[in-house]
Amino acid sequence: MRARSLWALALAAGLVATTTAPAAGTDPVDLGSGYIVDTVDVISDDQEAALFDRLSDLYDATGVDLYAVFVDEFTNPADAQSWADDVAAANGLGPQQYLLAVAVDGRQYYISADTAGPLTDAQVAALEESIVPDLRDGDYAGAVETAADGIQGELGSGISVWVVLLLVATVISIGVLVWLIIRRRRTTRSAAGSTQATTIADLERQASSALVQTDDAVKTSEQELGFARAQFGDKATAEFVDALATARRLLDQAFTLKQRLDDEEPDSDSQKREWNQQIISLCGQANAGLDDKAEAFDELRRLEQDAPQALSRAQDAHRDTTAALDDAQERVSTLAGSYAPEALATVADNPEQARERLAFAGERLSAADRAIAAGDRGDAAVAIRAAEDAVAQADLLEQAVHRLAADLTEAERGAQHLLADLEQDVATAATLPDPDGRIAGVIAATRAAVEQGRDALTGPQKRPLMTVQALEDANARIDGIVQEVRDRQEQARRATQMLDQQLTRAQAQVSAAEDYITARRGAVGAEARTRLAEAGAALVRAQQLRTADPAQALPHAQRADQLAAQAIRSAQGDVGSFAPTMRGSRSGGGDMMGAVLGGIVMNSLLSGGGSARGRRGASRSRGGSSRGGFRPASFGGGGTRGRRGGGRF
Repeated sequence: MRARSLWALALAAGLVATTTAPAAGTDPVDLGSGYIVDTVDVISDDQEAALFDRLSDLYDATGVDLYAVFVDEFTNPADAQSWADDVAAANGLGPQQYLLAVAVDGRQYYISADTAGPLTDAQVAALEESIVPDLRDGDYAGAVETAADGIQGELGSGISVWVVLLLVATVISIGVLVWLIIRRRRTTRSAAGSTQATTIADLERQASSALVQTDDAVKTSEQELGFARAQFGDKATAEFVDALATARRLLDQAFTLKQRLDDEEPDSDSQKREWNQQIISLCGQANAGLDDKAEAFDELRRLEQDAPQALSRAQDAHRDTTAALDDAQERVSTLAGSYAPEALATVADNPEQARERLAFAGERLSAADRAIAAGDRGDAAVAIRAAEDAVAQADLLEQAVHRLAADLTEAERGAQHLLADLEQDVATAATLPDPDGRIAGVIAATRAAVEQGRDALTGPQKRPLMTVQALEDANARIDGIVQEVRDRQEQARRATQMLDQQLTRAQAQVSAAEDYITARRGAVGAEARTRLAEAGAALVRAQQLRTADPAQALPHAQRADQLAAQAIRSAQGDVGSFAPTMRGSRSGGGDMMGAVLGGIVMNSLLSGGGSARGRRGASRSRGGSSRGGFRPASFGGGGTRGRRGGGRF
């Protein structure tokens, strides 16, 4: 029996017993243990057997699965993309698994693909185009064959080799990481500033790497500026404040360009080339501005040469933060008794992460104490610097727990206001004429949303932020019906009220995303950072417009909320992909994995070691892409689905 067939039987044994044909209807279906689900009898038994062999061969050759589902119409949901993606999600399809969904009577089709899969969106779109002639001719088995041939043509037999290459690449990446850590920032800046690339893909890689490096450099510089201010005062650090503000402005411009490249609007090749080159140039300018002040900054750090006093301050901060850890842990446990897990996803592991940072800081403080005793203040300074970073991140993780608790409480209050508002909307809508029954439908849907909202705000599984979003959606729908009977003054009042609710949620999402990414920036790549930067910019615009034009401010607040949620999902994917590659680093007394995840180890090495001149540049750049080296396995998980595509035949 083929190896792929054995795998299918093993998978079938682990699932609840099903048949390949679902019950009547066209809701999203169970794929069962085979490759084909045919509810409308357009594939004969002989064709299905032949397709099983063909799709098994495809897996053997490429490591990619292709499933096909044939129904009469897509319903619940009714559009092809949502229906196919729901089937893929419900059946746990992963990045290496594709789903062809065809509505025979509805004459619609769509290939559901994970964004982390081996095929690009353009390649999947080409596959869809290739099967249209078969579908129009009614050759549904031929359409599956054509899709399988197209996948194999794109990937060949390289997936099994890819696994080996990936392992080799992981080893190489570790060496590259070490090299990047010890490399001077000026060299990094020079490399990031280079725009000589033979292909657009090369430029895109350079631009993403430059964004990550520059964002890390700015964040590290912000922390160092904070320490310098506390030690030397505002006057002595005024020039550094200006240099950092300029670097942040240039970086924000670069993130905006990256967002334009990543949005759904197609870009020409010339635009891609131009914008990626601008990103690289802006990051180079930002790094250059920081480099220009680096020597003076190091001189400022060396003015007092007060390693013993600095150690004492760091030890005090370490004790205070450690003392607050139990409170954060207790707060998470308390929240877990009142809120659903997804409501706490951004802080659930914060106490554990803080404990890892503090353990690392304790080890570094001990090393600093030994170095001072031995008269080696250079090593002591490096260790203290790493400990300061670790303690600061532990404090951030702890504060994020308390901040989310406050945000959840505020969201609950906002949801209660929305519930009362919706009840008033229902009463108002009921007084309007309803010749076509549309108002009655909206009233019924609003009442259902109110009931669901109340349920979601009671018991031990509350979801305040998500509930606020659902109630706002219901509010928007019913407002569309009643807005024509409202005068302008009432519209302005309601717009402001809705904006305040949305701003609360957006601020909470942006705060959660910023806390999550900052504390785990060693693993987070450019996409999540770009979404977060754009979310922050949208939130600022909404706040600026709040008083003058609430209606115009609302879409900015909604966009900030959406982008922050995307940033969290992307960052969580990066961290999930990053963790397996670092398991081997959890050795010694300092829990190295947590330190790398937070970017501390990289910061500490870049902040010191070697000559003072060598430390000058490296302290603000960790180098390389922070995305993990492994792609999730084919049995679920991975990226996201929802690519635009498909069509009618």
